[in-house]
Amino acid sequence: MDNITALGGDVYEIDTRMAGYAGITAGYLILSDRPCLVETGTSTSAPVVRDAIASLGVGPGDLATVVVTHIHLDHAGGVGDIARSFPSAQVVVHEKGARHLAEPSRLMASARMVWGDKLDTLFGELAPTEAERILALGDTGAIDLGNGRTLSSHYAPGHAKHHVGLVDSATGDLYVGDAAGVYLPETGDLRPATPPPDFDLKTALDSIALFEALGPQRLLFSHYGPVEAVEETLERSAEELRVWVDLTQQARSEGMDLDHAVAMVRDRTKERYSALTADEATAEQFELLNGAGSNVAGIMHWLDRVSP
Repeated sequence: MDNITALGGDVYEIDTRMAGYAGITAGYLILSDRPCLVETGTSTSAPVVRDAIASLGVGPGDLATVVVTHIHLDHAGGVGDIARSFPSAQVVVHEKGARHLAEPSRLMASARMVWGDKLDTLFGELAPTEAERILALGDTGAIDLGNGRTLSSHYAPGHAKHHVGLVDSATGDLYVGDAAGVYLPETGDLRPATPPPDFDLKTALDSIALFEALGPQRLLFSHYGPVEAVEETLERSAEELRVWVDLTQQARSEGMDLDHAVAMVRDRTKERYSALTADEATAEQFELLNGAGSNVAGIMHWLDRVSP
């Protein structure tokens, strides 16, 4: 299948084809003795992901674990559908997100407030997972991949309070979710992901510092793909955060409302990202992946909290 890429170490990147786009959201299948899917993508992507897993030889009874870095719908919206297709799989999530996978109505209601009618085409509906199939992790935890291989979980709430990073003991891969930002492989752009309501600058920088301390061999971005320049990329993640926070702070101190702040920050940062000056489709993909509006709103929300 053309949406599967072998990354070595029995790890396969699956392009979930979110909303029909290529290169937006990745799931990763670890084809170990106990096969594990990291990130499901959206509910509307679930058939794409299910077919990719099947084409890699993993049958309905074979998938041992489904683990998500956090419960935002582009990462975990397909959990209920995938759990139904693979009835032996245990679903693993941080304890702060577990109840939403079992009972998604509140999560879906707040997502609908943010996305409106776009919700159905972008994400679809998160189906509930039986509570007894969900393993809720604390600040650290380990997922058994079989044959002595583990995926260790590390609480990294910079992007969302239910976010974790995951390290594969066999490959040294670190699944960063959104806590190190959003990476666009075509252009090498990296932009922070700071949506409301959980963004907090210190927590976000602490999460990146934790990722550095874990000493990974490679970063696997959910958006999008593998990056081998680990140290340099994480340093850049921290720098991007500071740039966006400084600019948003400036806009706020000048009394700008959210719309004007977004326009100002978008304008002042656009030179940093070649995707935005590339062709229109790439620019549109980048904005869909990581909207400036959501980032600035998240930083504003934090600023209102820490310096009202």
